[in-house]
Amino acid sequence: MSKRDDGYHNIETIFYPLPLYDVLELMDASETSLTLKGLPIPGNIEDNIVLKAYNLLKKDFNDLPATHFYLLKNIPAGAGLGAGSANGASALLALNKKFNLNLSISQLINYALQLGSDCPFFILNQPCFATGRGENMQPVNLDLSSRKLIVVNPGIHISTPWAFQQLNPEKPAKSLYDLIQMPINDWKKNITNDFEIPVFNTHPAIEMIKNKLYEAGAAFALMSGSGSTVYGLFEKDDDVIINFADNYFVKELVL
Repeated sequence: MSKRDDGYHNIETIFYPLPLYDVLELMDASETSLTLKGLPIPGNIEDNIVLKAYNLLKKDFNDLPATHFYLLKNIPAGAGLGAGSANGASALLALNKKFNLNLSISQLINYALQLGSDCPFFILNQPCFATGRGENMQPVNLDLSSRKLIVVNPGIHISTPWAFQQLNPEKPAKSLYDLIQMPINDWKKNITNDFEIPVFNTHPAIEMIKNKLYEAGAAFALMSGSGSTVYGLFEKDDDVIINFADNYFVKELVL
């Protein structure tokens, strides 16, 4: 990871699509609006990334019809799972299809990057090694079909700008692209998340989640992005029993 002249950071990361979804529907309307249901989303509804995606396309397609969006939020906001970015990318894809805008994947990626650094991944939605701000993506051969993932979010909000401010960026000795090719059982000793040290120091409860996942037999566990979600990789047939607080968001996902 290194600091850029534009204020962003050059990163190395792996994006992997999960079978975990919000639900976004589009309907014809007399004026553009958004209805939110499910888990809460902080901030003003007018600032939601779904409406930002619509307004972004509206600048270039003046005759883009008014649209009512219905968003059912199943994934916690600000959890480091990319749900907001996925919703923005999904809005672009849905609008492109519904109104026959005929945008190419490359064009959609360019629009997505204007919404957020990790939005372009959700246009492709396949395992990728990403560099730059996250927009330079290279498909990676990563087959986790024999595994399941346990995702745990304790409801602690981690500010991404704060998390980046805690880092002293250094170029890694070995590329994550090479490390991810190793057997999964070797990941624990070789793959790290730079955000974990400052986040764990400030929020020990998040580190405890990672420790519990390893104690339960995870082959690999790591915090997702800047947190606060932590995931553990297990064999698909493992019978995993871990007790977390009732207010934690916990999902077992078969990959």
